[in-house]
Amino acid sequence: MSQDNIMKLECTECKRVNYNSHKNKKTLKERLTINKFCKACGKHTAHKETK
Repeated sequence: MSQDNIMKLECTECKRVNYNSHKNKKTLKERLTINKFCKACGKHTAHKETK
């Protein structure tokens, strides 16, 4: 996996970076929002893509 395709996913409630993922930047221009489990919150929350 190349470094330019890696993105960080940050919890919208506690602002912790919990996940790393990748995406195709040619087809997806806007930032992603995915529901994932946050270990700090202890529940499923929305995680947004950070820089």
